[in-house]
Amino acid sequence: MGGAQMKELYVLMLSLHGLIRGNDLELGRDADTGGQILYVVELARSLARQRQVGKVDLLTRRVEDSAISADYACPEEILGDHARIIRLRCGPRRYLRKESLWPYLDQLVDRVLLFLREQKRLPDVIHSHYADAGYVGMQLSQLLGIPQIHTGHSLGRSKQRHLLAQGRKAQALERQFNFHRRIAAEEAILQQASLIITSTPQESAEQYGLYTNYQPERAVVIPPGTDISRFAPPSRRTPPEPEVARLIDRFLVQPRKPLILTICRPEMRKNLGALIAAFGSSPTLHEKANLAIVAGNREDIRKLEAAQTEVMTHLLLDIDQHDLWGKVALPKQHKPIDVAGFYRLAAQRRGVFVNPALTEPFGLTLLEAAASGLPIVATEDGGPRDIVGHCKNGVLVNPSDIHAIAGAIEYALAEPRRWQRWARNGITGVKNHYTWDAHVKKYLHVLSRLLHHDRKQIRRDMAIYRPQRHPLPLVSQMLISDIDNTLLGDRAALRRFLATLRATPPNLGFGIATGRTLESTLKILKEWGVPLPDILITAVGSEINYGLELRPDIGWQNLIRYSWRRDAVEGALREVPGLILQSPENQREFKLSYNVDPEALPPISKIRTLLREQKLSANLIYSRQAFLDILPLRASKGRAIRYLAYKWGLPLRAFLVAGDSGNDHEMLIGDTLGVVVANHSPELASLRGNEQIYFANARYADGIAEGMLHYAFGIPIPETANDPKI
Repeated sequence: MGGAQMKELYVLMLSLHGLIRGNDLELGRDADTGGQILYVVELARSLARQRQVGKVDLLTRRVEDSAISADYACPEEILGDHARIIRLRCGPRRYLRKESLWPYLDQLVDRVLLFLREQKRLPDVIHSHYADAGYVGMQLSQLLGIPQIHTGHSLGRSKQRHLLAQGRKAQALERQFNFHRRIAAEEAILQQASLIITSTPQESAEQYGLYTNYQPERAVVIPPGTDISRFAPPSRRTPPEPEVARLIDRFLVQPRKPLILTICRPEMRKNLGALIAAFGSSPTLHEKANLAIVAGNREDIRKLEAAQTEVMTHLLLDIDQHDLWGKVALPKQHKPIDVAGFYRLAAQRRGVFVNPALTEPFGLTLLEAAASGLPIVATEDGGPRDIVGHCKNGVLVNPSDIHAIAGAIEYALAEPRRWQRWARNGITGVKNHYTWDAHVKKYLHVLSRLLHHDRKQIRRDMAIYRPQRHPLPLVSQMLISDIDNTLLGDRAALRRFLATLRATPPNLGFGIATGRTLESTLKILKEWGVPLPDILITAVGSEINYGLELRPDIGWQNLIRYSWRRDAVEGALREVPGLILQSPENQREFKLSYNVDPEALPPISKIRTLLREQKLSANLIYSRQAFLDILPLRASKGRAIRYLAYKWGLPLRAFLVAGDSGNDHEMLIGDTLGVVVANHSPELASLRGNEQIYFANARYADGIAEGMLHYAFGIPIPETANDPKI
């Protein structure tokens, strides 16, 4: 790739959960505002400083909540030259924990599409962070033909395994963490993403290796950087701040002892109970050291999130059990600027930093401690292996072995010369291996290689950037309906609906979205006297045709052809009980259709797993407990509508979609306006309460007309309809 192209590089980063702003990061405020937040902000800034990069947008969720700073409601925040934070609304205005964001992510896809249409150019790459942003990035990549890079930061399967090993109940974990949806999303992301960035070889091989769709050849290890200018060992120029010492020392009877320090969020994975138990079980540590746990900020433990309240309550109970009062500091409040001071205070007192987490994908706090001249004791699971290997500034321990943790801390504090050597090694090791300059240099190298190989092929395969080829004249609104049991089913209701449709202004387009083939669609519409629609989305969203000429959308065909191996999928499903292949006229190039015996059919999740195990990509649409359609990964009614919205330049709010069954689910969610007719199947009941889905009281086509009346649909859309705030 030539230098001229690289100067124009536009990177769109997605990081959705937690509280993200450019300054005074509230790290540790809650379980969702931790190392990932620091990483994405610093990466955005560091990338934007590179001469090859023209623009970096870090896109996150806009939050308007009186309980948090108004900063997080600001639609745009400048991070520096060529870098900014963009905040778009997603779901309720209030702050939500990440496990509660899943129902609103499809809506965010639509709003990102609107945002990107306002830019002068599309991004060259989408870099998603964590599973929630990965899900959004995956859909944007599929719709726009832009390569996706993904960084997991932590993985659902690893976290689930560790918590189960601790004796937690699977059902309780599912309620708290929504593991089923998260892991399914991670599998889909691994199937779609062009590149996975991991922090360590261990994360790549052992943690991602738990996933069926993980492809090691698509992964690269790039250790994160750290801004070492913020962290330095204690000296005359950078002594420990008196205020920081007061925050710690007010808890301690003998504050001058060596200080064992940990800084983390109060969550189960951080394993703080094991650290208390290790300290409490060691007479040597009782005598020689103090322990400081900086676990976020709090006003009242009882008012924290339930999981944080549980962790903090157990910490207090454990301190009491081991009678550690006067030996353990647990400060309630600190400012972001105090963090560097905590490290320097512990280093001045010849202490040690401890990270006892059950699993640690990387460990930025370990780098901060190392840069501050503070030796470390860290979990042997994950990134600390590489950090200690490079820096030679401490020891690794089994986080499940309390006695091993205690012994390692004792060892770290026992010999002054070794302590001094580890302190020097850490400072040097961070400078040599973990700067942001080193990180972004490798990042841009692999990105250049990725774009050279992927971007031209993806763009060549897709014709979605040429809306002028087949414009839909005068259309500013589009009504799209399912056919069977929605548009059709009651002839009197259909006559009334068609009369309503004829009375609408010419700016309203009409289309259908159905599981039927094109031929079957044309036949049934003729039988019922329905005029030919402007757009026909058929075969469960795998085909799009236009107008009287039934002109096929070649761009859509090229888009969904990605990774589609129809014959292999059919072969893999041949022995699955309860699946009966439908007649040949119902089969299409991009659709396999089955009748279903629900008594014999295994769970759909098991069928997905079967296909994944054979490295087959597909989208499974199960409807009315009677039909199963297998489509390419990128095909569905919902994605076809989003494709059309982007292609024709219509906001999603300009689409009213009507349906009645499970294969309409995806086109009903998101930023489209939805109407569910009264005779709907039980699969759609879960959509009740969605802010943009109206459940009609009338059946069949009368229900569509009722939905049009509810939304006042069919009149000119005011200009503000393009604003996602509306």
